[in-house]
Amino acid sequence: MIVPPTSVRVFVATKPVDFRKGMDGLAAIIEGELKLEPFSGVIYVFRAKRADRVKLLFWDGSGVCLLAKRLEGSKFHWPRIVDGVMRLSPAPLSALLEGLDWSRVHARRVARPTATQNDPHRSVREAGAQARKSAILRP
Repeated sequence: MIVPPTSVRVFVATKPVDFRKGMDGLAAIIEGELKLEPFSGVIYVFRAKRADRVKLLFWDGSGVCLLAKRLEGSKFHWPRIVDGVMRLSPAPLSALLEGLDWSRVHARRVARPTATQNDPHRSVREAGAQARKSAILRP
């Protein structure tokens, strides 16, 4: 399973492309049709007319990477076919590559903790204070 880092941006080209295209051809689509920068570290996802194939193009800092996958006996769950690009987070991308319905994957929002919530000694102090109170209240 391929799991991209959470900090990476992912763009899905929603219109199918000619899957005979390689790195240079897909980079030209990114620049020409999508009006984006292919060598910026973003992962670009392309689909074939047959929904069982996907290609990912990305720059890793030292070169262009092209990943291709074909599902056997199944199809990828794709967004509606329209011109343009759709942004996706890394978690749904991982689900898409596994052949799962990526639209059902949602990142859980967690509130940022405050310093008092992060205090590792807080629960110990509270437990000690509670024990002292209960000892005082006992006959």
